[in-house]
Amino acid sequence: MIPRDIYKKRIETAFKSLPIVVLIGARQVGKTSIMKMYPTEGFKNSLFLNGQDPDVAALFGHLDTIEQYLRNNLNADLDGMLMIDEFQFINGIATMLKLLSDKHDKLKILCSGSSSLDIQQRLDESLAGRVRVIEVLSLSFAEFLLFKDEKLHQLQQSLLAPGDSALTRELHLAFQEYMIYGGLPRVALTSNTDEKAELLNDIYQTYLLHDVRRYVANEHFVGFNRLLRLLGAQIGNLVNVNELSRESRLPYSECESYINLLQQMYIIKLIEPYYTNRRKVIGKMKKVYFCDLGLRNIIYGSFSEMPFRTDNGAIFENEILLELWRKRKADDKIYFYRTTNGTEVDFVVQGALRTAAIECKYKSLEKPISIAALNNFGNEENINNRFVANITYHGDHNGLNFVPGIIADRIL
Repeated sequence: MIPRDIYKKRIETAFKSLPIVVLIGARQVGKTSIMKMYPTEGFKNSLFLNGQDPDVAALFGHLDTIEQYLRNNLNADLDGMLMIDEFQFINGIATMLKLLSDKHDKLKILCSGSSSLDIQQRLDESLAGRVRVIEVLSLSFAEFLLFKDEKLHQLQQSLLAPGDSALTRELHLAFQEYMIYGGLPRVALTSNTDEKAELLNDIYQTYLLHDVRRYVANEHFVGFNRLLRLLGAQIGNLVNVNELSRESRLPYSECESYINLLQQMYIIKLIEPYYTNRRKVIGKMKKVYFCDLGLRNIIYGSFSEMPFRTDNGAIFENEILLELWRKRKADDKIYFYRTTNGTEVDFVVQGALRTAAIECKYKSLEKPISIAALNNFGNEENINNRFVANITYHGDHNGLNFVPGIIADRIL
């Protein structure tokens, strides 16, 4: 297993001030592996439990029962690390974790949960002030390279000025592969493209559709599948619920509910509009993106190579959004900007101490270009951090910072 240091650091930071950390995200993004690889040398003992095991779930029915179990299997003082995978399957788990953490101050608890509609609410109500929730996404491009080829990863990390060389061409080819098949760890570890597609189909059929069955009424399941495919075709576009309801043949309220469900399950992300002048901005509709491009492409039904796709610009924009999302700070919000007169800026990242505007161009630029919309928006809103994500060009020109996709993790 390959370590994902970004999550290790976040867990370590959280445990310095809180007794409980919860990793939350879609299935198959690597939460269990992160837990199992977390170093426990600094703890007296560690214990790993699977919340899907009915015998494990039964232990948490009474405080005395779980305490005695931990004394027997962790240590008598309950001093150490307790790991609970898929903790959402255990009834009343939040209350029991609260009681354990309040009573045993040397016990640290690391949990994982596949996203569901009620996990966050349970945590907020029962564990306020005791827990940090860490969102786990599929692999970033840098992590993907680490899984694929450590030398390419080292090159990407050390790259200062991407130029035309055999090595950077390898990076670009890897980036194309990443945008087509995504960053789910099992898929990334497979080199055969046919097997990648098979794995993505397995994950889609076995996990995604299985998980949603309990939230989707039987009479709506066909419509839900239509909705999912429609959203897959609309990445980077505004979500018009009326239109989606009509085309999926779902009632408006159910269509809206299922879109929210997909967001709660970390299948899609919805981005809100940025505005300081309400009269200039188009409505309140959000834009839709997918949390993993491989999953999006199996739903969309195409693994064609990037240069030959009609949706390559939308895929590239989706990938830049995911890199921004992974790098955002706790107080950062990510928006898009679109006005009634047609002015558009793909992303605006706004935090307490920084604001940046980002435009995405799926083009192999040989020299800088002028982007009036980005400059005008930056001037109007006094935003000096302006980035143009593109395929090849790297450098600054007239206040614009051009960044190739292979090092998009350096935006911001």
